[in-house]
Amino acid sequence: MSRLRLREVHPRLVANVVWLLGWNPLAATVPDLPYYGVCACSATCRNLLTAPPGSASPRSMPLLLDGAEVIGLSLDPTGERITDLEVLDPALYGRSAGAEDIGVSRGV
Repeated sequence: MSRLRLREVHPRLVANVVWLLGWNPLAATVPDLPYYGVCACSATCRNLLTAPPGSASPRSMPLLLDGAEVIGLSLDPTGERITDLEVLDPALYGRSAGAEDIGVSRGV
């Protein structure tokens, strides 16, 4: 059975995550991340699940834009799979954080 992919639901967000990750090997995995929906652990949680609920470990990686965390990635215990994304800057759903933004420095 084929699962919906995050890129099918949030294509601009996927492009931004890839760009923010830069040369990090995780960047190559982002376009094929599955999409399990929005986390339902609480009424205020807005994390986008890319693995079944409960798959996240304490490992995390902040993605920075101009020195501020804009996306928090939760990783599996190996640090090789993204299990969910916390989008802290909702503008990343709709605009590109890439080259067309003048003066933007990426930090990972």
